Formats: sequence, C-alpha cells, structure tokens
Amino acid sequence: MKTLTRHCQLTFAALLLSVTAGTVSADWHQFWHQFNVDYHRANAWPDPFNEGDAMQVVAPFEVMKHNGWRMHNTIGNDLFRQGDGALLAAGNNRVHWIATQAPEARRTVYVLRGKSLEETNARVTSVRQTLANVYMAGPIPDVIVTEKEPSTAPGGWAVQIQRDWMEVLPKPKLPQRSAQGNESTAEQ
Repeated sequence: MKTLTRHCQLTFAALLLSVTAGTVSADWHQFWHQFNVDYHRANAWPDPFNEGDAMQVVAPFEVMKHNGWRMHNTIGNDLFRQGDGALLAAGNNRVHWIATQAPEARRTVYVLRGKSLEETNARVTSVRQTLANVYMAGPIPDVIVTEKEPSTAPGGWAVQIQRDWMEVLPKPKLPQRSAQGNESTAEQ
C-alpha cells in the first residue's frame, strides 16, 4: 500500500510539474515577446508618438479655420431685404461666390436667423432659389440656419481708416545706390 501511495504521489507530482512547466513556458515566451516590443518601441521613439502630438497641435487651428469660414459664409441681416427676407444683389453675389468659388469642403451657406420663423423661412427659401439658378460643379451647398451674426463695420468707417493709413504711408523712393554699387540717377 505504501508503494502505491508513493507511486500516486510521484505521478501527481509529475503531473503538477508538467502543468506548471507549460504555464512557465507560456509566460517565458510572453516575457520575451514583450521585451522585444519594448526594445523596438524605445529605439523608434519618438516617431510612433509624433503623429498624435501633431494632431493635437493642429486641432485648435482647424477649429479656427472652420469658424472663420462659417463667419465668411454667413448671409447676415444686411444682405436681406427687410420684411420679406428676399436676397439683395450683394446677397446674391455672396451666395454665388460661396457656391462657385469657395473650396468644395467649405461650400456651406449659413443664413442668419430672422426676427420670426416666417422671416427665417423666407430667407432660407430665397437662398435656395438663388442656388438653384447658379451653375456649379459638384453638389448643391447645404443651407444652415445660424444664430452667430458675422462682425461687420460701416463702410464710411472702413473708408476713413483706409484714407488715414494712406496719408501716413511713406512715399516710395529708390535707394541711393543700385545693387551693383553705382549711384542712382533717379531724382529723389
């Protein structure tokens, strides 16, 4: 009986050892695989991480570009006739430019919400009618109602700034010597 028990104990120990050896072997292969991955990652650094960093740097500028195009493509109050929401000539020109000249990814027309639902619907209908009459390559631009009013300035104020700038702008003059070092013969 003792030999049978001893034989069972040896068999059980051999079985336990073979199961453990299989697990250790699997862990050993996993260890070397992970070591190899870590080695190559460390030697390639920082290349695997540059793209993600670059995307995070560019993301705010993409938002700014989108917002800029949104403001530029917004048809505001000054481009609609008061009361019935029909587009004025300048509004027709702006919609035509957006539909034909803006980059294809930026061809969305934003319509500023009117004072009432009827006025807003009339504005959208007017813009869609203008788009229907424009010959353009590619799909018809989307028309989206927006609450953000584009910043504008009175024309007289803008003209005054331009004129003031022109008054303080120095007169152009040629340099005293030419590129070859000769005296300039032009009158100053």
